[in-house]
Amino acid sequence: MPLEDSYPIYDWFIIRFTENPGMAFGIELFKKSYLTLFRIIIVVIGIFYVKSIIKPSFPIGGLIALGLLIGGAVGNIIDSTFYGLIFSESYAYGSPAHIFPETGGYAPLLWGNVVDMFSFPFFTVDLPDWLAISIPFSSKTILSVLEGSDGLFTFFAPIFNVADAGISVGILMILIFYRNNF
Repeated sequence: MPLEDSYPIYDWFIIRFTENPGMAFGIELFKKSYLTLFRIIIVVIGIFYVKSIIKPSFPIGGLIALGLLIGGAVGNIIDSTFYGLIFSESYAYGSPAHIFPETGGYAPLLWGNVVDMFSFPFFTVDLPDWLAISIPFSSKTILSVLEGSDGLFTFFAPIFNVADAGISVGILMILIFYRNNF
């Protein structure tokens, strides 16, 4: 698929090809290689932590939650480590990426993007103008942050992948059901 191309499955479920160069929601705080190395270090620490807490009395659901969390992190690490090596660059609404191009991939080891593809825009509304309240220490208003470029608010607009879903479900399971076990 070309970058930013999309295929609606239902009105509320869209397959949309996008590449995320940073962390969650595309936030870029560090150089890409530092981010990938940081992810690897955190996963290794997480694996050793899980190994240290496994006892017969530890709930299976808690282990599943940790498995989802670590598995999702590993999936995103694999994507950012190797995706740039094995695919050519994809251009928005143009040519799709090619696997194992003769000229090599678009990025070196540890510098690839993470592919996100699932979108669930459940509904879109026009928010009231009274939300145009200034955000302290910012030139933005609450309304401008919530609404997209079309001037409308879309509930659950983020585009994510299976690894992101695993991380999110694992964290929610821990917070809701297993926080006392940690």
